[in-house]
Amino acid sequence: MLNPKMEEALNNQVTAELYSAYFYLAMSSYCESISLSGCAKWMRAQAQEELYHGIKIYDYINERGGRAVMAAIDKPPAEWESIQDMFAAVLAHEQKVTGLINDLMNMAQDERDHASTSFLQWFIDEQVEEEASVGEVVDKLKLIGKDGNGLFVMDRELGRRIFTPPAAG
Repeated sequence: MLNPKMEEALNNQVTAELYSAYFYLAMSSYCESISLSGCAKWMRAQAQEELYHGIKIYDYINERGGRAVMAAIDKPPAEWESIQDMFAAVLAHEQKVTGLINDLMNMAQDERDHASTSFLQWFIDEQVEEEASVGEVVDKLKLIGKDGNGLFVMDRELGRRIFTPPAAG
């Protein structure tokens, strides 16, 4: 059985994950509006991944005898100064999410909730991958600078991303 403190914290994380999906959909729309369809596809895949994360936590809450409760989701930004600024915002956002996940892990350990500790390890590992992936994009965009040809190639590369849910297990 999930204790009420952990249940509330996990519900807050569901909201954070759903906000993340909203955030990335807003970015996808922005990219479409400036004809960067590859970046838009990358952001849309990112949104799908965040929805997957939210539902994974939602299901876990319910499996443990808690109740997943939907809360209001804040409106995300809709404009960015540049693609470089937008991806810098993505990296900052993922770093914030990493902090939230780490806080959940700390709480699970403090509460001696071994099941939640085990469950959250997947998210810890996922955030390492998320930050590394976005960090690489940010670094490449810094190298490109204002070079339109470089951005064209980068957009095409980012457009290859497809979200595939992890295998159950």
